[in-house]
Amino acid sequence: MKGGNKMTEKLNVRRVANALAVTTGVVSLVCYILILIAPIGTVSIFGAIFHGIDISSIATQPVSVGNGLLGVIEAIILGWIIGWLFAKIYNSMK
Repeated sequence: MKGGNKMTEKLNVRRVANALAVTTGVVSLVCYILILIAPIGTVSIFGAIFHGIDISSIATQPVSVGNGLLGVIEAIILGWIIGWLFAKIYNSMK
């Protein structure tokens, strides 16, 4: 910025929403694959992420293909909504 001019950068709302949707979908898909190939280890890792909370009692095993794919789709939709909302809020701030 030269001469004290304040540049205002706006985020492209659709691009941010799409990027977060894809990112969230990839993370969810990787999680689903890890649950399929190493359920006990994956549940243990997520227990550590949640500061030692025992999530094994609420983890259903095995995860059905339908539930796994539904979870990935829901994560993508939620990621898109959060990305859209984030960009809208960011752009509205001065």
